[in-house]
Amino acid sequence: MADRPRVLVAGTAAGEVLRLDEPLSFWGGVDPVTGRITDLRHPQVGQSVTGRILVMPFGRGSSGGSSVIAEGIRAGTAPSAILLLEPDEIVTVGAIVADELYGESMPVVVLAEDRHSLLRTGQQVTVAPDGSVVGT
Repeated sequence: MADRPRVLVAGTAAGEVLRLDEPLSFWGGVDPVTGRITDLRHPQVGQSVTGRILVMPFGRGSSGGSSVIAEGIRAGTAPSAILLLEPDEIVTVGAIVADELYGESMPVVVLAEDRHSLLRTGQQVTVAPDGSVVGT
């Protein structure tokens, strides 16, 4: 039996999956105004995270990424949810701050590898408050 999801930030979200080939740093790697990946070294450079269910192993980079996530949530350019393989404090703090400051939530969930590996770019999925993902 698969491990249960670990909810770092609760909420509901629905959208199209964007599976990243590598971890992403939001600080300098995502434009909070447009929601586009701007890191020229990232395989998904130019892709939009806006309204997508972002699937990645973990975040990368600076603690300033929390502010980029919070600003993206405020501006409506952030992912709808982020699904991780490992807990990530920077991603989690950004989502918590946005919820506290702006009343806007973005679920952040750690999935077991067997569930995480099923998610593919283009899939339509829903993330429930308990962290379960429907549509996989």
